Amino acid sequence: MQVGWIAMIPLALSTLLVLLSAWSGHVEEEFRWEPIGYFGFRADGLSIPIVFAVALLCGVISVYSMPYMTHRLEGESKDSGLYFALYLLYSAGMIGAVLATNLIEFYLFFELMLIPSYFLIARWGYGDRDRISFMYFMWTHVGALLLLAGILILWSVTGTFDLSALANAVIPQPYRFWITITILVGLLVKMAVFGVHIWLPHAHAEAPTPISALLSPAMIGIGGYAIVRILMTISPDLIGAISFQLSVWALITMVYGALMALVQDDIKRLMAYSSISQMGYILLGIASVQVQGVSGSMFQYLSHGMGKGILFMVAGIIIVQAHGTRSISKLGGLARRMPITATAALIGFLTIVGIPPTSGFISEFMIFYGSVKSAMEPLLLQRLIISIGAVVSTALTAGYTLWTMKRVFFGSLPSEMAGVNEAPWTMTAPLLVLAATAIILGILPDLVASGLISQISSMIR
Repeated sequence: MQVGWIAMIPLALSTLLVLLSAWSGHVEEEFRWEPIGYFGFRADGLSIPIVFAVALLCGVISVYSMPYMTHRLEGESKDSGLYFALYLLYSAGMIGAVLATNLIEFYLFFELMLIPSYFLIARWGYGDRDRISFMYFMWTHVGALLLLAGILILWSVTGTFDLSALANAVIPQPYRFWITITILVGLLVKMAVFGVHIWLPHAHAEAPTPISALLSPAMIGIGGYAIVRILMTISPDLIGAISFQLSVWALITMVYGALMALVQDDIKRLMAYSSISQMGYILLGIASVQVQGVSGSMFQYLSHGMGKGILFMVAGIIIVQAHGTRSISKLGGLARRMPITATAALIGFLTIVGIPPTSGFISEFMIFYGSVKSAMEPLLLQRLIISIGAVVSTALTAGYTLWTMKRVFFGSLPSEMAGVNEAPWTMTAPLLVLAATAIILGILPDLVASGLISQISSMIR
């Protein structure tokens, strides 16, 4: 499994380059691509927080993967090279999709996220992994094809795939509607919002845990990022025209995911349904079509990435240390045996709930502020009810997170768990890195928020 350290090097370098780009504020590279035109990579106020979350998660989870996959492969290392090769391709797909400046380039990276992740689930997943990986592939590929259809319609009426050129392109009204709908639905499938979420609980619960820790915190939220990057560029007014419907959809997603999480006994399925609920928060911020709300939704991507990355890795630590146990009802009292894991889990849960001083508090405050502002200027009672309902629904998030924390880490320790010990540092150190990031960004939110607000202000005209 030492090959994991080799895989970690380019990911650590990617994280460092993102931080250097953040220092510069805006970095862009462009290359000629015949006959498409130009493709390139753009790090700006919008993409830097997203790609930072992706690169950091991929880097720390590559370290976490080494002991976890040793356990999963029962000590055999013959497949470790294949695992990390697919892992790096998966990481490259996510990073490339976030930085892409050309819609065909974006689509290629978008599909690159899918193919290696399919093989990672099919080869090293749990349960009926062949069926589940195929379900995952078909759902997300159909969504990607809808996205491609919208991109091709857009190209047919503008003659360009370049996002910068599309910002000023004149698109006839009938085409604008269908372009918006096809791209939007394709991306909402990737986000797994209510109604098109069927694949997510199965795929995230049965994937190997390091991949679950990327599928949920990193991959699905890229659908939300793409809605902002693409649709807010070409047709923010059409997003505004259906914003109420999107806000209703967001609230349903928030409530449904939280209620389903409340009744789960499998700890990974609980995290999967929690991710559905969290995508509702991101969609609510986007639906506000307010600078604060949309900025908050992108900040929420980062906050959710840190919090849910911690929690999925905690679930994996429990599986490894507690001999494969995933049932919450069979756990308890683990804080006294695993204090570092328990502390990290608490920070992860608090980030998801949105409790100060974690970054989740700032991102959720911005989302709700934007949602309420969209209902008050002018006063729209229906939108105000949705906003209030969204704020109240956070009680459900607090319910399933704190209830899970209590059942897993407090109370009496089952006799069969008496021999459980803290995980090795290669599993706990990644938790602490993400936990520290969540707290630092909660205390110093302007590190992210200022760039987001500046970039999104220029997009929402």
